[in-house]
Amino acid sequence: MATVRNTHRSLRREFEKEARTMTIADASTRDPYPTRGTESVLIERADPTVWPGVDSGPASREELATHEDKGFHLMEGLLTPAEVQTYWGELERLTRDPDVRADERTVVEKSSDEVRSIFDVHKISEPIGELIRDPRVLDRARQILGSDVYVHQSRINYMPGFKGNGFYWHSDFETWHAEDGMPAPRAVSISIALTDNYSFNGGLMVVPGSHRTFISCIGETPQDNYKSSLQEQEVGVPGHDDITKFAYASGIEQFTGPAGSALWFDSNCLHGSGNNITPFPRSNIFVVFNSVHNTLVEPYAAEKPRPEFIASRDFTPVRR
Repeated sequence: MATVRNTHRSLRREFEKEARTMTIADASTRDPYPTRGTESVLIERADPTVWPGVDSGPASREELATHEDKGFHLMEGLLTPAEVQTYWGELERLTRDPDVRADERTVVEKSSDEVRSIFDVHKISEPIGELIRDPRVLDRARQILGSDVYVHQSRINYMPGFKGNGFYWHSDFETWHAEDGMPAPRAVSISIALTDNYSFNGGLMVVPGSHRTFISCIGETPQDNYKSSLQEQEVGVPGHDDITKFAYASGIEQFTGPAGSALWFDSNCLHGSGNNITPFPRSNIFVVFNSVHNTLVEPYAAEKPRPEFIASRDFTPVRR
Protein backbone atom coordinates (compact mmCIF):
# COMPACT_ATOMS: atom_id res chain seq x y z
CA MET A 1 0.00 0.00 0.00
CA ALA A 2 2.88 2.36 0.83
CA THR A 3 4.41 1.66 -2.58
CA VAL A 4 1.15 2.66 -4.29
CA ARG A 5 0.98 5.89 -2.25
CA ASN A 6 4.57 6.74 -3.11
CA THR A 7 3.89 6.08 -6.79
CA HIS A 8 0.86 8.39 -6.71
CA ARG A 9 2.86 11.13 -4.95
CA SER A 10 5.62 10.85 -7.55
CA LEU A 11 3.14 11.01 -10.43
CA ARG A 12 1.37 13.96 -8.85
CA ARG A 13 4.66 15.92 -8.50
CA GLU A 14 5.52 15.14 -12.12
CA PHE A 15 2.04 16.15 -13.26
CA GLU A 16 2.10 19.48 -11.37
CA LYS A 17 5.55 20.29 -12.73
CA GLU A 18 4.36 19.56 -16.28
CA ALA A 19 1.24 21.70 -15.86
CA ARG A 20 3.40 24.62 -14.71
CA THR A 21 5.98 24.35 -17.46
CA MET A 22 3.50 23.77 -20.28
CA THR A 23 1.53 26.97 -19.75
CA ILE A 24 1.09 28.60 -23.15
CA ALA A 25 -1.60 31.17 -22.37
CA ASP A 26 -0.42 34.69 -23.19
CA ALA A 27 -2.37 37.77 -22.10
CA SER A 28 -1.39 39.47 -25.35
CA THR A 29 -3.06 36.81 -27.50
CA ARG A 30 -6.75 36.66 -28.40
CA ASP A 31 -7.37 33.26 -26.88
CA PRO A 32 -6.02 32.29 -23.45
CA TYR A 33 -7.39 28.74 -23.84
CA PRO A 34 -6.41 27.57 -27.35
CA THR A 35 -7.66 24.11 -28.36
CA ARG A 36 -8.52 21.83 -31.32
CA GLY A 37 -4.98 22.06 -32.74
CA THR A 38 -2.36 19.48 -33.61
CA GLU A 39 -1.12 18.79 -30.08
CA SER A 40 -2.47 18.56 -26.56
CA VAL A 41 -1.17 21.12 -24.09
CA LEU A 42 -1.96 21.63 -20.40
CA ILE A 43 -2.72 25.26 -19.56
CA GLU A 44 -2.82 26.59 -16.02
CA ARG A 45 -6.12 28.26 -15.29
CA ALA A 46 -5.81 32.00 -14.60
CA ASP A 47 -9.45 32.54 -13.63
CA PRO A 48 -11.05 32.04 -10.19
CA THR A 49 -13.39 29.15 -9.43
CA VAL A 50 -15.44 30.96 -6.80
CA TRP A 51 -15.68 34.56 -7.99
CA PRO A 52 -15.95 37.66 -5.79
CA GLY A 53 -18.97 39.93 -6.10
CA VAL A 54 -21.85 38.25 -4.22
CA ASP A 55 -21.33 38.14 -0.45
CA SER A 56 -24.36 36.18 0.70
CA GLY A 57 -26.27 33.10 -0.38
CA PRO A 58 -27.27 29.56 0.60
CA ALA A 59 -23.78 28.06 0.18
CA SER A 60 -21.76 27.87 3.39
CA ARG A 61 -18.15 28.98 3.67
CA GLU A 62 -17.12 25.33 3.90
CA GLU A 63 -19.05 24.39 0.74
CA LEU A 64 -17.47 27.25 -1.20
CA ALA A 65 -14.00 26.24 0.05
CA THR A 66 -14.64 22.67 -1.12
CA HIS A 67 -15.85 23.95 -4.48
CA GLU A 68 -12.72 26.11 -4.84
CA ASP A 69 -10.42 23.23 -3.89
CA LYS A 70 -12.01 20.29 -5.72
CA GLY A 71 -14.01 22.08 -8.41
CA PHE A 72 -17.31 20.68 -7.14
CA HIS A 73 -19.46 20.18 -4.06
CA LEU A 74 -22.47 18.03 -3.19
CA MET A 75 -25.84 19.18 -1.84
CA GLU A 76 -27.92 16.49 -0.18
CA GLY A 77 -31.66 16.97 -0.04
CA LEU A 78 -31.98 19.88 -2.45
CA LEU A 79 -35.40 18.50 -3.47
CA THR A 80 -37.96 16.98 -1.13
CA PRO A 81 -39.36 13.53 -1.96
CA ALA A 82 -42.58 15.20 -3.15
CA GLU A 83 -40.62 17.51 -5.45
CA VAL A 84 -38.67 14.57 -6.84
CA GLN A 85 -41.96 12.87 -7.73
CA THR A 86 -43.18 16.04 -9.45
CA TYR A 87 -40.09 16.37 -11.63
CA TRP A 88 -39.93 12.64 -12.34
CA GLY A 89 -43.52 12.83 -13.55
CA GLU A 90 -42.54 15.76 -15.74
CA LEU A 91 -39.67 13.75 -17.22
CA GLU A 92 -42.02 10.87 -17.99
CA ARG A 93 -44.51 13.23 -19.59
CA LEU A 94 -41.86 14.80 -21.81
CA THR A 95 -40.37 11.49 -22.97
CA ARG A 96 -43.84 10.19 -23.93
CA ASP A 97 -44.89 13.34 -25.79
CA PRO A 98 -44.55 12.65 -29.56
CA ASP A 99 -44.14 16.36 -30.32
CA VAL A 100 -41.24 16.64 -27.87
CA ARG A 101 -39.65 13.49 -29.25
CA ALA A 102 -39.85 14.83 -32.80
CA ASP A 103 -38.35 18.18 -31.77
CA GLU A 104 -34.70 18.87 -32.72
CA ARG A 105 -34.03 19.59 -29.05
CA THR A 106 -34.50 15.90 -28.22
CA VAL A 107 -31.50 13.57 -28.60
CA VAL A 108 -32.02 9.81 -28.84
CA GLU A 109 -29.60 6.98 -28.12
CA LYS A 110 -27.71 5.91 -31.22
CA SER A 111 -28.13 2.20 -30.45
CA SER A 112 -31.60 1.94 -28.89
CA ASP A 113 -33.44 5.00 -30.28
CA GLU A 114 -34.58 5.82 -26.74
CA VAL A 115 -34.57 9.41 -25.46
CA ARG A 116 -31.13 10.37 -24.15
CA SER A 117 -31.53 14.11 -23.50
CA ILE A 118 -34.08 16.89 -23.93
CA PHE A 119 -32.47 20.31 -24.30
CA ASP A 120 -33.89 23.75 -23.52
CA VAL A 121 -36.05 21.99 -20.97
CA HIS A 122 -36.53 25.08 -18.78
CA LYS A 123 -38.43 26.60 -21.73
CA ILE A 124 -40.38 23.45 -22.55
CA SER A 125 -41.38 22.64 -18.96
CA GLU A 126 -42.99 25.21 -16.66
CA PRO A 127 -42.05 23.35 -13.42
CA ILE A 128 -38.39 23.17 -14.46
CA GLY A 129 -38.51 26.81 -15.53
CA GLU A 130 -39.63 27.64 -12.00
CA LEU A 131 -36.91 25.44 -10.50
CA ILE A 132 -34.06 27.44 -12.04
CA ARG A 133 -35.49 30.59 -10.43
CA ASP A 134 -35.77 28.90 -7.02
CA PRO A 135 -33.46 30.70 -4.52
CA ARG A 136 -31.98 27.33 -3.50
CA VAL A 137 -30.63 27.05 -7.05
CA LEU A 138 -30.34 30.55 -8.48
CA ASP A 139 -28.80 32.22 -5.43
CA ARG A 140 -26.11 29.56 -5.12
CA ALA A 141 -25.18 29.96 -8.79
CA ARG A 142 -24.88 33.73 -8.28
CA GLN A 143 -22.80 33.16 -5.16
CA ILE A 144 -20.32 30.91 -6.98
CA LEU A 145 -20.00 33.09 -10.09
CA GLY A 146 -20.07 36.42 -8.25
CA SER A 147 -22.65 38.06 -10.50
CA ASP A 148 -26.05 37.82 -12.09
CA VAL A 149 -26.36 34.71 -14.25
CA TYR A 150 -28.26 33.46 -17.26
CA VAL A 151 -28.97 29.91 -18.47
CA HIS A 152 -26.36 28.83 -21.00
CA GLN A 153 -27.91 25.37 -21.37
CA SER A 154 -30.53 23.17 -19.73
CA ARG A 155 -31.55 19.60 -20.32
CA ILE A 156 -32.96 16.45 -18.83
CA ASN A 157 -30.66 13.44 -19.12
CA TYR A 158 -32.31 10.05 -19.13
CA MET A 159 -30.16 6.93 -18.70
CA PRO A 160 -32.49 3.91 -18.76
CA GLY A 161 -31.68 0.62 -17.12
CA PHE A 162 -29.77 -2.06 -19.05
CA LYS A 163 -28.96 0.07 -22.11
CA GLY A 164 -28.16 3.62 -21.03
CA ASN A 165 -24.94 4.86 -22.60
CA GLY A 166 -22.48 6.98 -20.65
CA PHE A 167 -20.52 10.13 -21.50
CA TYR A 168 -16.80 9.85 -22.22
CA TRP A 169 -14.24 11.90 -20.27
CA HIS A 170 -14.34 15.59 -21.18
CA SER A 171 -14.34 19.14 -19.89
CA ASP A 172 -17.51 21.05 -20.74
CA PHE A 173 -15.63 24.34 -20.97
CA GLU A 174 -13.41 22.99 -23.74
CA THR A 175 -16.49 22.44 -25.90
CA TRP A 176 -18.25 25.63 -24.83
CA HIS A 177 -15.10 27.64 -25.55
CA ALA A 178 -14.30 25.97 -28.88
CA GLU A 179 -17.82 25.62 -30.33
CA ASP A 180 -19.94 28.22 -28.48
CA GLY A 181 -17.46 31.07 -27.91
CA MET A 182 -17.53 31.13 -24.10
CA PRO A 183 -14.51 33.30 -23.22
CA ALA A 184 -13.63 32.05 -19.71
CA PRO A 185 -14.61 29.20 -17.37
CA ARG A 186 -16.95 31.46 -15.40
CA ALA A 187 -19.83 28.99 -15.62
CA VAL A 188 -21.14 26.39 -13.20
CA SER A 189 -23.35 23.34 -13.72
CA ILE A 190 -25.84 21.69 -11.41
CA SER A 191 -26.90 18.07 -11.82
CA ILE A 192 -30.05 17.30 -9.81
CA ALA A 193 -30.72 13.59 -9.30
CA LEU A 194 -34.27 12.44 -10.02
CA THR A 195 -33.34 8.83 -9.27
CA ASP A 196 -31.01 7.26 -6.73
CA ASN A 197 -27.39 7.48 -7.89
CA TYR A 198 -25.46 4.33 -7.08
CA SER A 199 -21.84 3.50 -7.79
CA PHE A 200 -23.02 0.89 -10.31
CA ASN A 201 -25.70 2.61 -12.46
CA GLY A 202 -23.59 5.01 -14.48
CA GLY A 203 -23.08 7.73 -11.87
CA LEU A 204 -21.08 10.83 -12.80
CA MET A 205 -17.33 10.57 -12.12
CA VAL A 206 -15.22 13.69 -11.53
CA VAL A 207 -11.45 14.18 -11.16
CA PRO A 208 -10.99 16.51 -8.17
CA GLY A 209 -8.72 19.48 -8.84
CA SER A 210 -8.85 19.01 -12.61
CA HIS A 211 -10.68 22.35 -12.94
CA ARG A 212 -7.37 24.15 -12.31
CA THR A 213 -5.87 22.98 -15.62
CA PHE A 214 -7.29 23.41 -19.12
CA ILE A 215 -6.60 20.46 -21.42
CA SER A 216 -6.40 21.54 -25.04
CA CYS A 217 -7.63 18.80 -27.36
CA ILE A 218 -6.41 17.57 -30.73
CA GLY A 219 -8.36 17.73 -34.00
CA GLU A 220 -10.37 20.25 -35.98
CA THR A 221 -14.07 20.70 -35.25
CA PRO A 222 -16.21 19.06 -37.96
CA GLN A 223 -19.09 21.06 -39.42
CA ASP A 224 -22.29 20.61 -37.38
CA ASN A 225 -20.31 18.53 -34.90
CA TYR A 226 -23.12 18.77 -32.32
CA LYS A 227 -25.34 16.44 -34.36
CA SER A 228 -23.09 13.49 -33.55
CA SER A 229 -21.32 14.69 -30.39
CA LEU A 230 -24.55 14.87 -28.39
CA GLN A 231 -24.90 11.13 -28.93
CA GLU A 232 -21.21 10.23 -28.69
CA GLN A 233 -18.46 12.81 -28.36
CA GLU A 234 -15.31 12.09 -30.36
CA VAL A 235 -13.79 15.56 -30.96
CA GLY A 236 -12.91 17.70 -27.95
CA VAL A 237 -12.00 14.83 -25.64
CA PRO A 238 -8.62 14.46 -23.91
CA GLY A 239 -6.19 11.75 -24.93
CA HIS A 240 -5.57 8.69 -22.79
CA ASP A 241 -2.22 10.02 -21.56
CA ASP A 242 -3.74 13.23 -20.21
CA ILE A 243 -6.66 11.41 -18.55
CA THR A 244 -4.18 9.02 -16.94
CA LYS A 245 -2.02 11.87 -15.59
CA PHE A 246 -5.00 13.58 -13.98
CA ALA A 247 -6.52 10.39 -12.56
CA TYR A 248 -3.25 9.16 -11.02
CA ALA A 249 -2.43 12.61 -9.67
CA SER A 250 -5.80 13.34 -8.05
CA GLY A 251 -7.94 10.20 -8.10
CA ILE A 252 -11.59 9.94 -9.18
CA GLU A 253 -14.71 10.67 -7.13
CA GLN A 254 -18.25 9.63 -8.02
CA PHE A 255 -21.56 11.39 -7.47
CA THR A 256 -23.72 9.00 -5.47
CA GLY A 257 -26.72 9.72 -3.30
CA PRO A 258 -30.50 9.56 -3.08
CA ALA A 259 -32.89 11.23 -5.48
CA GLY A 260 -33.10 14.93 -4.70
CA SER A 261 -29.34 15.32 -4.22
CA ALA A 262 -27.45 17.77 -6.39
CA LEU A 263 -23.88 18.14 -7.59
CA TRP A 264 -22.49 21.59 -8.42
CA PHE A 265 -19.36 21.46 -10.56
CA ASP A 266 -17.08 23.89 -12.36
CA SER A 267 -17.24 24.12 -16.14
CA ASN A 268 -13.61 23.01 -16.49
CA CYS A 269 -13.86 19.81 -14.40
CA LEU A 270 -12.76 16.61 -16.12
CA HIS A 271 -15.74 14.26 -15.81
CA GLY A 272 -17.54 11.35 -17.44
CA SER A 273 -19.87 8.44 -16.77
CA GLY A 274 -20.00 4.76 -17.63
CA ASN A 275 -22.80 2.78 -19.27
CA ASN A 276 -25.73 1.66 -17.16
CA ILE A 277 -26.15 -2.11 -17.42
CA THR A 278 -28.19 -2.38 -14.19
CA PRO A 279 -32.00 -2.43 -13.96
CA PHE A 280 -31.91 0.92 -12.17
CA PRO A 281 -32.37 4.03 -14.36
CA ARG A 282 -30.37 7.20 -13.69
CA SER A 283 -31.98 10.49 -14.65
CA ASN A 284 -31.18 14.08 -13.79
CA ILE A 285 -31.98 17.72 -14.47
CA PHE A 286 -28.87 19.49 -15.74
CA VAL A 287 -28.57 23.29 -15.82
CA VAL A 288 -25.58 25.44 -16.78
CA PHE A 289 -25.44 28.97 -15.38
CA ASN A 290 -23.04 31.44 -17.01
CA SER A 291 -22.05 34.85 -15.68
CA VAL A 292 -23.53 37.87 -17.45
CA HIS A 293 -19.91 39.12 -17.59
CA ASN A 294 -18.88 36.05 -19.61
CA THR A 295 -21.32 36.17 -22.51
CA LEU A 296 -20.61 34.28 -25.71
CA VAL A 297 -18.60 35.64 -28.63
CA GLU A 298 -17.76 33.93 -31.93
CA PRO A 299 -16.57 30.32 -31.49
CA TYR A 300 -12.83 29.97 -30.91
CA ALA A 301 -12.45 26.71 -32.86
CA ALA A 302 -15.55 26.19 -35.03
CA GLU A 303 -16.92 27.75 -38.19
CA LYS A 304 -20.22 28.79 -36.62
CA PRO A 305 -21.97 28.71 -33.24
CA ARG A 306 -24.05 25.75 -32.17
CA PRO A 307 -27.85 26.19 -32.12
CA GLU A 308 -29.53 28.37 -29.49
CA PHE A 309 -31.10 25.38 -27.72
CA ILE A 310 -27.60 24.06 -26.93
CA ALA A 311 -25.83 27.36 -26.27
CA SER A 312 -28.14 30.27 -25.56
CA ARG A 313 -27.32 33.75 -26.81
CA ASP A 314 -30.11 35.28 -24.78
CA PHE A 315 -28.06 36.77 -21.94
CA THR A 316 -31.01 38.06 -19.92
CA PRO A 317 -30.29 37.50 -16.20
CA VAL A 318 -32.47 34.93 -14.43
CA ARG A 319 -34.72 36.61 -11.86
CA ARG A 320 -36.80 35.09 -9.12
